[in-house]
Amino acid sequence: MKIDNILVTGRLYAEMAPLLQQKRPDKNFRFVAEEAVCRDDFFWADVYVGFRPVPSFEFGDIRWVHSLGAGVDAFLWNREWKEDVVLTRTIGSFGEQISEYCLSYMLRDLQCHDVYGWYQSQRQWKTVAPTLLRTQRVVIYGTGEIGQQIARHLRLFGVAPIGVSLSGQKKPYFSEVCSTEQAEEVLPKADWIIAALPLTKQTYHLFDERFFSLLNNACFINVGRGATVDETALWSALETRHVRLAVLDVVEEEPLPPTSPLWLHPNVIITPHIAALTSAEEAVDCFLQTLWRMENNQPLFNRVDIEKGY
Repeated sequence: MKIDNILVTGRLYAEMAPLLQQKRPDKNFRFVAEEAVCRDDFFWADVYVGFRPVPSFEFGDIRWVHSLGAGVDAFLWNREWKEDVVLTRTIGSFGEQISEYCLSYMLRDLQCHDVYGWYQSQRQWKTVAPTLLRTQRVVIYGTGEIGQQIARHLRLFGVAPIGVSLSGQKKPYFSEVCSTEQAEEVLPKADWIIAALPLTKQTYHLFDERFFSLLNNACFINVGRGATVDETALWSALETRHVRLAVLDVVEEEPLPPTSPLWLHPNVIITPHIAALTSAEEAVDCFLQTLWRMENNQPLFNRVDIEKGY
């Protein structure tokens, strides 16, 4: 594919500008804030680079869209896709970042950090026994790149993670992988559920009342997409102790509205979609690798299957 004109927008556009211009001075770039993108840009550009489509987005003469994030639901969810337009996504250190995010909250809980923080505030010298991570039964929904990295990190602590995917196909680092239907057999004994799923028609509200009813005082971490969780069902599960702790880096509506009861629930931890942040350097590196492959008709390691949504 011959690429001449590249439109770059999103929160990193200004940081990416000098890096891209230095490394590919042969290309024509437009670096534009999302609110400043206009119709002419879509008919000028061969490539659209950003975290999401701007409100005025149209395909125009665009032949390739590159997502600066790992997820692409912003481009595909409830949207029509132009058949001959290629969609790629950014691959970087997301798996490593998300793994450390999950581990930080798991160890915080198992090592009783909050309990000891309370004791300190009360000037109390008390002991509570920690729990070893290797004793925990961890189920990871999503066995792609990110799920595999979470499983790899957990194995270093002696955990034998169980994976769940639509197909149930075996994947590296998991002790076993089961389908979403088979997962009902392992959920009642799970100590931790880690959700690392993209948002698709199949995963929308996958974590519903039926799912949470199968849990037995488990911890739930969502580092995938907020709309995979029915938040009303999650709230009920917290109240009935099917879930004893929920760590939510993503929610269905972002930012989470101030009126949401999740903010104040004592057993909910909320972070603002920061488990894996894209840096300008990683974004540029992945985009330029993909650009070279596009121009030289090489296989793409990060092409999105439009039908699957990932």
